Amino acid sequence: MAQQQQISLPAKLINGGIAGMVGVTCVFPIDLAKTRLQNQRNQHLMDCLVKTVKSEGYFGMYRGAAVNLTLVTPEKAIKLAANDFFRHTLSKDGGKLTVFKEMLAGCCAGMCQVIVTTPMEMLKIQLQDAGRIAAQQRVMPTVVTSLKMGRTSAVLSRSYNTIPGPQAMRTSAIQITRELLRTKGVTGLYRGLGATLMRDIPFSVVYFPLFAHVHQLGQHSPDDPSVPFYWSFLSGCLAGCIAAVAVSPCDVVKTRLQSLRKGTNEETYSGVVDCIRKILRKEGPGAFLKGATCRALVIAPLFGIAQVVYFVGVGEFLLGYTPYNICSA
Repeated sequence: MAQQQQISLPAKLINGGIAGMVGVTCVFPIDLAKTRLQNQRNQHLMDCLVKTVKSEGYFGMYRGAAVNLTLVTPEKAIKLAANDFFRHTLSKDGGKLTVFKEMLAGCCAGMCQVIVTTPMEMLKIQLQDAGRIAAQQRVMPTVVTSLKMGRTSAVLSRSYNTIPGPQAMRTSAIQITRELLRTKGVTGLYRGLGATLMRDIPFSVVYFPLFAHVHQLGQHSPDDPSVPFYWSFLSGCLAGCIAAVAVSPCDVVKTRLQSLRKGTNEETYSGVVDCIRKILRKEGPGAFLKGATCRALVIAPLFGIAQVVYFVGVGEFLLGYTPYNICSA
């Protein structure tokens, strides 16, 4: 399915913004759980969500959502528009794209999006993990007492305090950005860039060709290439789910590297290789799939919604274009 669409950047920005905002709002609590699960050793999804609500309240599940809602518009627009652009460029001869060319277009799209994705994820992870770190700090006296008595404290295997305590000082994305720029410069916002590329390029290489082929199966007929909106949604969900699980180990490494503040008994890492080596030695291969279920639950509906908005052409409609004019341009 090679869509010969004129690339309308304003329309893609609108589509990416609407899709991203709706998707992020729906699945952000699961994304928060994913980040916290990847940063610790023993925990599961429901336990994490319940303890987050008890410790931080309902809105604690939306820590870092503002950063995502702000930056998801350019991120999604770059990802989707770049894939369209490279598919269009690689099919200049009018022929059907080969799977290799589809993968190449996805690879290029993944490389382009990290310009926005890396700082967005960097800030989001600090905010998402702040509540977990604050809860650990509130129970530090218990940890110290248990260690002095020679016992292995159960607190060390948990990262949430279910007993209400004083509220930790709120940290904003602006404060974190200023501090990073002051201490490390622009490169501070791009910490974990290598790991982000290691995750996003394979994701796009898997996602876009898979989506294109699954989406093509929903066409009414060879003469009528239109696809029902629900098929676009299901195609986006399926392709997103498979791609998300496939690159989950890379996402774990990226999250660990981008977490600036570490909790009790948590490792620090000097780079991608050091992170992989320490995780393998201390937690085993299974640790690389931490949060994989959460990530699939986040990415599937997020990309399903994105593809519906994208293929329905909400942005084009709002700008006064018609599907016929866009497709035939």
